[in-house]
Amino acid sequence: MTSTLNPSECKVALLCGGRSGERQISLASGEGAKGALEEAGFPVTVLDPAEPGDLKVLVDGGFDVAFLCAHGRYGEDGTLQGFLELIDLPYTGSGVWGSALAINKSKAKIFYANAGLHTPDSVTLFRGQEVDVPAIVNVVGEHCVVKAASEGSTLGIFIAESEDQIGPAIFQAFDYDVEVVVERYVKGDEFTIAVLGNQEPEALPVVQIIPQNGFYDFEAKYAPGGSEHLCPAPISESLTHSLQEQAVIAHKALGCRGVSRTDFIVDDSGTCWVLETNTLPGMTKTSLLPDAGRAAGMSFPRICTKLIELALESK
Repeated sequence: MTSTLNPSECKVALLCGGRSGERQISLASGEGAKGALEEAGFPVTVLDPAEPGDLKVLVDGGFDVAFLCAHGRYGEDGTLQGFLELIDLPYTGSGVWGSALAINKSKAKIFYANAGLHTPDSVTLFRGQEVDVPAIVNVVGEHCVVKAASEGSTLGIFIAESEDQIGPAIFQAFDYDVEVVVERYVKGDEFTIAVLGNQEPEALPVVQIIPQNGFYDFEAKYAPGGSEHLCPAPISESLTHSLQEQAVIAHKALGCRGVSRTDFIVDDSGTCWVLETNTLPGMTKTSLLPDAGRAAGMSFPRICTKLIELALESK
């Protein structure tokens, strides 16, 4: 089916916006993807899953595929994927299970470890549970990262550098989610690797991320000049292959399909620590997936076309 795809005859519903804290980034991703899809020759209708009227159009519109740019909750967590399964519409990215698993940092770490990947020691907490800071320090140390379990774009992430900062950081993170992960801080260089494919996924070139303020936070991700992306990363061939191999392992371990992008920290000893996997990577001008695609000789329109081919292949 993928070899005979005619873009002009494939009616695309591009879903962006939604109700998560990443709504504005999702809209920006949608704008970027729309331009690339139209350049590739697809007829595109932009719909916002937060709008009931747009959902009705999605059901009744006679679309051939849904192109997902709905980041965060209700878009990247299996909710929207389940809706699309019910109306029997193929869609880009991972299915219900892979989406729900990957967005939950606590659950994903279990599958990383089972697949033989290194992931930092952590403690998972739930809202209303007593917070025993000394017990947490015993597991992860005083210098740690506090994360809302199911948020993306570094929303709800805080760095604690001493024991007295951990409690306040946890309570701040609970403003974003009912589940919080407290993780050992790992110092090193940050890399991200996109993976494309269903049954036989392949990694794209490695991207090294150099945030201008020392931490890859929301501003570093999306503000122009907030971070520098080096692709292909200026690292050894052996480290490149290792990171690519581990990104594919993460993709498979979480049951991803279509596309994923996994973030790593490589410490001074050369150990690769997996942090998280994104199942709907950003499609803005500063996003990492388009960077990696260009380094692999794939234009932005070609990447978007490939994602649609993979969506139809998995149907």
